Amino acid sequence: MSGRERDGREGDGGRRLDGTRQESTREPEGKDQLYERLTAYEGRAAATGGSGKDPVNEPMIRHWCEAMGDTSAAYRGPDAVAPPTMLQAWTMGGLSGHTDGTGRSAAYEEMFALLDGGGYTSVVATDCEQEYARPLRPGDRITFDTVIESVSRRKTTKLGTGYFVTTRTDVRAEGEPAGTHRFRILKYRPARREKPVAPPPRPRPVINRDNAGFWAGVAEHRLLIQRCTDCATLRLPWLPGCNTCGCAEWDTVRAGGEGTVFSHVVMHHPPFPAFSPSGEGGPYAVALIELAEGVRIVSNVIGVPYDKVRVGMPVRLEFLVTDPDLELPVFRASEGG
Repeated sequence: MSGRERDGREGDGGRRLDGTRQESTREPEGKDQLYERLTAYEGRAAATGGSGKDPVNEPMIRHWCEAMGDTSAAYRGPDAVAPPTMLQAWTMGGLSGHTDGTGRSAAYEEMFALLDGGGYTSVVATDCEQEYARPLRPGDRITFDTVIESVSRRKTTKLGTGYFVTTRTDVRAEGEPAGTHRFRILKYRPARREKPVAPPPRPRPVINRDNAGFWAGVAEHRLLIQRCTDCATLRLPWLPGCNTCGCAEWDTVRAGGEGTVFSHVVMHHPPFPAFSPSGEGGPYAVALIELAEGVRIVSNVIGVPYDKVRVGMPVRLEFLVTDPDLELPVFRASEGG
């Protein structure tokens, strides 16, 4: 079995994980001596002889599937396999890191010291690629090696000027090749930005024939949930067919508006002034809201400071006018909630 997961590549102008687009690949004039020093690290080990802290196991598979909303039968039962996109999860060291001496190599640390010394002190993940050689099954013991695969020439992006560093992790299960995970980051010097006179407008949602009814409901201050007319399964976000039974027919039910915070993150970077209550691009909370009807929706939590949002917090649906042409469903909480 083989597959690939991609989200943009260096120099292709695609949208990256940080939500920005690469603006220019033009290298500043003059010889880039730092680039020449960085390329000497290509092909050197970033980590060797790594071992997964845990074998592939059913609890982690279950938690992953619950978080992703993946109900495939392939990941349950006696013949279960792990979702292929969990490939990197089995190599992670957790909060304590790898304590068996298989952490970052001296070469990796030296390369990053060079970048830091050159003023390229900020870092952001940009994209990843995965290739799958065989399924991973509960009980498989994972080992891996990581190399510094490539360093780009100096690039100028919306975030600033820097270098894209790609590492490749070769993953083995019981000694057999299981897959490859490439991870690319941008090590950069932040660009100077002038404070805008007025906050920019929020990005517009992409409206197509599959979700037009949802946004029509929002315009009428109704949060509509799809319901399969065959098996009555509710689904949100809207999809052209039912994940449970495959039926393409559906109707809608109106959400009551009550919910709780199922999970959340606080966005610190990159700053998006349009999403910040102050308009200055500071931290703001993005939450996965579980509605009383049992479906979940990603939205902003308002009414409390970003650092007061917590899992299980009760929230209530509101419709926020962000500018004259856009209204969005958001969820209000109280600090005592």
